[in-house]
Amino acid sequence: MSHGNGNRSRNSRKKNYSAMRMLGKQLQAARKAAGYTQRTLAEALLLDEETIASIEQGRRALMYDLAEQIDQLLDLKGMLVAGVEELPEIDQFPLFAEEYMDHEREAISLSWYDNAVLPGLLQTEAYAYAVMSEHVPAYDEDNLQAMTAGRIKRQEILQRKCPPTMSFVVWEPVLHIGVGGPEIRHDQLLRLRECAELPGLALQFLPTDSLSHAGLAGPFTLLETPDHQHVAYTESQRGSQWVSDPDEVSILARKYAMLRSQALSPRESRGLLDRLLGDV
Repeated sequence: MSHGNGNRSRNSRKKNYSAMRMLGKQLQAARKAAGYTQRTLAEALLLDEETIASIEQGRRALMYDLAEQIDQLLDLKGMLVAGVEELPEIDQFPLFAEEYMDHEREAISLSWYDNAVLPGLLQTEAYAYAVMSEHVPAYDEDNLQAMTAGRIKRQEILQRKCPPTMSFVVWEPVLHIGVGGPEIRHDQLLRLRECAELPGLALQFLPTDSLSHAGLAGPFTLLETPDHQHVAYTESQRGSQWVSDPDEVSILARKYAMLRSQALSPRESRGLLDRLLGDV
């Protein structure tokens, strides 16, 4: 299975690797705009060329003193110092998840199967917060707020001028989980009912009493990019994987096709939501 950046090297990376890489990209852009190569910038700062390369690639942290020197040399008005001061100790999202979200924002089609919680693109803010509050070990309040805000921001793709064609299949038991309490569940069911009416969006539920279930191995998402590349993202208890190998993506696409055939139709699924809303 081919992963863009998955479990393979995660343990060897710093917990804020994505943020370090972003700061490194800013340094790289500023250096090029000022007409420096890595070698000439290193010479001006009395450093090894490898030091600059490592910082730009996110492999080495940019220290405050060095950020000050580069800001002054390149006339950056304190940009790098501000970046160092705001650099988080832990990334909000791991790098491979950020790559997924980059593709998600630009996707022309998206197919999402979930059997544990509702898909993030369909969650209310209160439901998202409640779900992440169940994480073990617990997140601190700042992380909870930041991750909830990040999840809700991703829903902007639903309001795009040309939103992607979207299909969701969710195992019915997820609808009965009382996480957060009755009011949060009721509001979440209402949100699902609203989403089920959006053009270009199909929402289906796989019934609890179904005799067939092609999704027992866990949740996954399939994406089609604007250049018609087909990729996938899978999740498990202790990690997630970015899948780009065509053979592996094909297997997940066939699973998803089977899940859609086993699930209630979109119309039947809307009826299920109406019945549940009548019961709460």
